[in-house]
Amino acid sequence: MPEKIQISPQEYKQRRDKLMDLIGNDAIAIIASADLKVRNRDAEFSFRQDSDFLYLTGFNEPKAVAVLVPEREESEYILFCREKDPKKEQWTGRIAGLEGARKDFAADDAFPIEDIDEILPGLMENRKKVYYSIGNNPEFDLQVIAWVNSLRAKVRNGIQAPHEFISLDIFLHEMRLFKSATEIKLMQEAARVSIEAHEHAMKICKPGLMEYEIDAEYAYIFRKRGMEAAYTSIVASGENACILHYIDNNARLQDGDLLLIDAGAENQAYASDITRTFPVNGQFSEAQRLLYQIVLDAQYAAITEAQAGNSWDKPHQAAVKVIVAGLLELGLLQGEPQEIIKEEEYKPFYMHKTGHWLGLDVHDVGNYKLDNEWRTLEAGMVITVEPGIYILPDKKIDKKWWNIGIRIEDNVLITQNGNKVLTEALVKEIDEIEALMQEGKPQSGI
Repeated sequence: MPEKIQISPQEYKQRRDKLMDLIGNDAIAIIASADLKVRNRDAEFSFRQDSDFLYLTGFNEPKAVAVLVPEREESEYILFCREKDPKKEQWTGRIAGLEGARKDFAADDAFPIEDIDEILPGLMENRKKVYYSIGNNPEFDLQVIAWVNSLRAKVRNGIQAPHEFISLDIFLHEMRLFKSATEIKLMQEAARVSIEAHEHAMKICKPGLMEYEIDAEYAYIFRKRGMEAAYTSIVASGENACILHYIDNNARLQDGDLLLIDAGAENQAYASDITRTFPVNGQFSEAQRLLYQIVLDAQYAAITEAQAGNSWDKPHQAAVKVIVAGLLELGLLQGEPQEIIKEEEYKPFYMHKTGHWLGLDVHDVGNYKLDNEWRTLEAGMVITVEPGIYILPDKKIDKKWWNIGIRIEDNVLITQNGNKVLTEALVKEIDEIEALMQEGKPQSGI
C-alpha cells in the first residue's frame, strides 16, 4: 500500500505566515471551525470541518477557533479548543486537547474553548482591523461583535478597539485558489479512486438495476479506499439526466436509456468531480452517438483553451462554439452561429457554465472575475471542464432526441506549459466506453 499523502505541519505554518503577512501587523484574524449538526433528535451528521479553518490549521475537530495575531510577542497563532476529558472521549472519541493542539498542530498557545470570552477580547486590544468572514455562522458573528463592543466600552482606559471589519475571504480564498504540490497529489489520488468507481459502474450497469444500486457501488468503493463522497452523487437515467442536480437516484434503469453519473471522491477534504454518460445496455443509439460526440468534441475544445494566460471564460466560449455548430448540423438549432451565441439561443439545450474551481470544496472558492473582467488562468489552479446537452420533450423537436441528457466532466490542473487532466485515465470515447461495458458481461454463445 502506498504511503499516505499528508499535508505537513510546515505547510500549514507557511499558509498561516503568508496570511499574517497579508493582513498586516495592526490586524487580527479569527477563523471558527465547523460545528456538529443534528440530523434528527440526538443523532448527528458526520462531521465535516470548515474548509477555511482546515486549510490553515489541519485541525479536524468541532468547537474550535483559530486566532492569528501578527507580531504578537507571546504567541501569534492561538487555538481555542476542547480540553481532554477521558469520560467524554469514551463516548464520542479521542480529542487533541490543549497539549495536542500545541504539539501536533503547532499552535503557539492553546486555551479551553470555554475561556474564549475572557481571553480573545484581550488579543484584539489595540488592533485596528479584524479579519473575519461574517455571515457563515450568525451565532458566532454576534460573539465577535460583542468582543469588539466590550473593548469600545473601555476606551476611557486607553484601550483601543478595532474599528474596521474586513472579510478574510479576500486573502484566504485567493490563497486557496493556487494548489501546492501536496494538494495536487491529494486531488490526483481522489481522482484515481473516482475513476475506479466510474469504471466499475460502467462494467456492472444493465437494464433493470435501480439508480440507487449504482450509487451504492460508488459509496462502497470510496469508503473502501478510505475516502467518502465529495458531494451527493447524481445517478440520473433517461429523462432524469436532464435535471442538472438530480439526486433522488431512485428510478429503474431502462433498456435504451443513457445513464449520467456525476460523482467524485473526497480525499482528506480535497475533492474530485467527474461526470460520465453511457448507455444502460452498453450500446449507444444513433441519436445518442451524435449528441454524445458533440459534447465530447466541445470538451476537447474547452480543455485545449484551459491554459495559463487565457481568460477563465475562454474554455466556455470554445465549448459553446462547438455545441452550437453541432446542434445546427443536427437541425436542433436554426440560424447563424454568431447570432445564436450572441442571443444565447443555445441555452435551452446548454444552460450552465463549462466548469468551476475545484479544491477543498467541490465548487471551490476564488473569484471568477477581477475588476469586472474574467480573470486569467494561472498555473496551480484546478478547474472542472464539463459541457453538456440536455433535451427535454418539445413538440418542435423530433422525438428521437427527447429526454437525452449528456455531460462529460474532467478535472484539469493549469500548468506553466498547458494543463494536466487529472482524470484523463477514465474512458470517454464512444468505442472505449462500449468496450469497457462489455468486460465481465456474459457473451452469447453460437
